[in-house]
Amino acid sequence: MSLLSGLEALGLGNLESAKLYEEEKDEAALKKEVVVEEEPEKSETEKEAEFLFGKTYTCPICDSTFKTKTVRAGKAKMLGSDPDLRPRYEGIDVLKYDTVVCPGCGYSALSRYYKFMTSVQARFIKEGICMNYRPHSYDGDIYTYDEALERYKLVLANAVVKRAKPSEKAYICLKTGWLLRGMLENLEMDRSYVKKKLTYTREEEEFLRSAYDGFLTARSTEPFPMCGMDEATIDYLLAALAIRFNDYEVAGRLISELISSKTVNSRTKEKTRLLKEELEKEMKQSKKQNQ
Repeated sequence: MSLLSGLEALGLGNLESAKLYEEEKDEAALKKEVVVEEEPEKSETEKEAEFLFGKTYTCPICDSTFKTKTVRAGKAKMLGSDPDLRPRYEGIDVLKYDTVVCPGCGYSALSRYYKFMTSVQARFIKEGICMNYRPHSYDGDIYTYDEALERYKLVLANAVVKRAKPSEKAYICLKTGWLLRGMLENLEMDRSYVKKKLTYTREEEEFLRSAYDGFLTARSTEPFPMCGMDEATIDYLLAALAIRFNDYEVAGRLISELISSKTVNSRTKEKTRLLKEELEKEMKQSKKQNQ
């Protein structure tokens, strides 16, 4: 006879066979029984936004104060770089956040150049950009690739209008080319995939070619450091771009000078040797095709 028999009338007949004393369970087993509600997984946008903060700038043209999205120092972990020095970071493409755009007047530049201009350049910007610019802001939690590309092109337009040095325009083109490579790598497989791939591939090529031409000009007309890069870094970059554009004579000369130099550090020399192997491979392949 069950100790709990007779409770049928109270609607508790199902407890008649219940055990009076449950077996003791160890702590590990008890923990397994605890139901833990998992937090919903964050979206890619939310993850990227965690790397960012709003940095305040004052526009040197119209004196307005605004904030632009900037990557927190030390937040993004660098994974490495491409042969042409394009940096790769874990969880974010930092290239999307190196432009500063005044939402009021349209004055734009890479972050390293934003505060610096002559009075003549300021006049050129007011006449060539500000008078025609339609105020626009980027209010999302992150900059999309399309927004980032638009910002880079606005930066380049400002550089052209203010008659910036070849090195500054080349650096903008270089970074824009790198950004387009990131866009290619993150393309979604939808109906417009093929069309976008062709467009971004062509634009990357055009921007990198302009960067190559601009840095070649700057190398012979401007002092070092250039865009924050010393002579060895610029020569390495030019060699990498020269290989890309089949300018093997320039690539070979720069690579030879870098490897034989007594002032170039060992890390750059090692990267240059890898570049030399790539050059030899490309030249051999080109020779076969022409036979």
